[in-house]
Amino acid sequence: MTLRTLNLADFLETVSAPGITFVDFWATWCPPCRAFGPVFEKAAQAHPDYTFAKVNTEEETELAGLLGITSIPTIMAFRDGIMVFRQPGALPANAFNQLIKEVADLDMAEVEAQAQKAEAATTR
Repeated sequence: MTLRTLNLADFLETVSAPGITFVDFWATWCPPCRAFGPVFEKAAQAHPDYTFAKVNTEEETELAGLLGITSIPTIMAFRDGIMVFRQPGALPANAFNQLIKEVADLDMAEVEAQAQKAEAATTR
């Protein structure tokens, strides 16, 4: 799979889709972002059944602001429309590969139950 470039208009549609989506928030001037880029691209090639997308925070300042991105790179993972991972900082290849495996192995029934419980607690 090729990497997708996301913007404000297509971010929600992309991360809400069924399946697994990884998003890398980055900027061209950021050395850790440039170091993580090849790791992210290699993972995208190794896992063509997952969506890998990038958001250039310099071009998508509104999206970055809405999501509270204050440090880059920031990696997010979504599964079936639920954010299951968010962390600032570049990951080494072995850690990113482990994250991919953990997201794929998640018990989504449990994740959805926890998400519903958290939502119910915030609407009281």
